[in-house]
Amino acid sequence: MKIKQSIPNTITLMNLLCGSVGVVLTLEGRPDTAFLLMLLAAVFDFCDGLAARLLKAYSDVGKELDSLSDLVSFGLLPSLMLYNAMYTAGAARWLCFLPLFIAAMSALRLAKFNLDERQHDSFIGLPTPACAMICGSLACYMAVRPDSLPAAWSGEWWFLPVLSLLLGLLLVSEIPMFSMKFGKGMQAEPVTRFKRISFLTVIVLLSLAVLLLRAHWSLIPLLAFLAYILENLLFRAFGK
Repeated sequence: MKIKQSIPNTITLMNLLCGSVGVVLTLEGRPDTAFLLMLLAAVFDFCDGLAARLLKAYSDVGKELDSLSDLVSFGLLPSLMLYNAMYTAGAARWLCFLPLFIAAMSALRLAKFNLDERQHDSFIGLPTPACAMICGSLACYMAVRPDSLPAAWSGEWWFLPVLSLLLGLLLVSEIPMFSMKFGKGMQAEPVTRFKRISFLTVIVLLSLAVLLLRAHWSLIPLLAFLAYILENLLFRAFGK
């Protein structure tokens, strides 16, 4: 029984380990490898909840451990990746610290999530992994395609600070956002199912476009999660 209870927590710790190594690699100037570790951390983050549901191995320790791990992998790591991107681009040193706003808002968002009874099957505010994927994929793309047009835009002194501010505010906003964890809501309402299917369709189309244009694969998660935000904002504004 104790072994079964420990399996989800072990997976969660793998998430934390990936995020921690990603932080080190970011500080060493290797954002491309750090982003791969962020993606691996996201896989572990998905699997720990799945394992807990399948094994019925829920615990208060696991809930808190999940948030602590997410804060490193999806709060601190993406903030440092944007910090490194700005520092590498030659931005003023004080500006480079502004992306750390995302780490602070991620901590607040995770603390609220643990106490908010409304967020069992969906989210209120931007999920920290989605925010992290936008930051991490952008930093990775800037590093591997420094001469590209998106990298040139992102290299402007104001772009990443403004992006950090917007993402940080979305993290703690009251905007409803759908969850992709199907195990939590197989009987989800039709609108939620439509949101999920449309999002997966957008991912497929974006992936094909990126491959056809021979752009770097890191552009896929960047565009996909920007589309995720846009889809939720549109439903918030115009539809139910």
